[in-house]
Amino acid sequence: MNGWKLFQLLKLLDISYIRFVKKYFLIAILNIARIIGILIEIISVYLAISLILSLIIAPYHSSKNKDISIYLRSNGVHLDLVLPVKSETIDWSQKIPYKDTPAADSTDQFIAFGWGEKAFFLQTPTWKDFKLSTMLKSLFFLGTSAMHTSYYKDMYETQKCIKLQISLQEYQQLVQFIQDEFQQDESGNYRLIKQKSYGKFDAFYETKSPYNLFYTCNTWVNTALKASNQKACLWTPFSYVLLNSYGSKSSEKGK
Repeated sequence: MNGWKLFQLLKLLDISYIRFVKKYFLIAILNIARIIGILIEIISVYLAISLILSLIIAPYHSSKNKDISIYLRSNGVHLDLVLPVKSETIDWSQKIPYKDTPAADSTDQFIAFGWGEKAFFLQTPTWKDFKLSTMLKSLFFLGTSAMHTSYYKDMYETQKCIKLQISLQEYQQLVQFIQDEFQQDESGNYRLIKQKSYGKFDAFYETKSPYNLFYTCNTWVNTALKASNQKACLWTPFSYVLLNSYGSKSSEKGK
């Protein structure tokens, strides 16, 4: 084979290779576009169904007795249930010891419970720490859960903090629901996630329920309200819909 024929052969092979690469590159791009399209459709359907179910109030029969005040508190995305530390039903400081928080301040009067995905809680103390991979793992049944507890001196009504007055029996049902979520050791103590907190007055504990797309942090709060016969959505992953179902409140004071 002379040099010219060799040159022609190499040129032909080069052209064939380029065509091959272009063909499969185009196929890969089209497949990626299809996957993105399917994901957008799934997200759209999820959001649409979520909104519809969120706007439906679940049947409830709350008592006329107003024995205890609790609070439904939002940071704009995530809901907490805020309860008095001490009542005739329970002393939460015996279950969530003050010493488990860095401040160990025994003068705090309220305790907030926020359930959620463990890795997201611990790896995302602020939104600047947000990672898409962490969120995706939590949504698609790949994550475990935890309870974030925070102590407060006082609690006031604001646009993002609603006071609910419930009966003693309803409070007992709510307390039981929250207690049932915690993992316990052989001695019955809640399993503390050691050396993890956002500040001086909070702590994290291991919990039982799996976190996923259909049972989120706000779904847990919604379910807790159902368990205590309070107004709640039929189902919701949204904080603002549940908060707004109780009406907008305002106060000059805030926490």
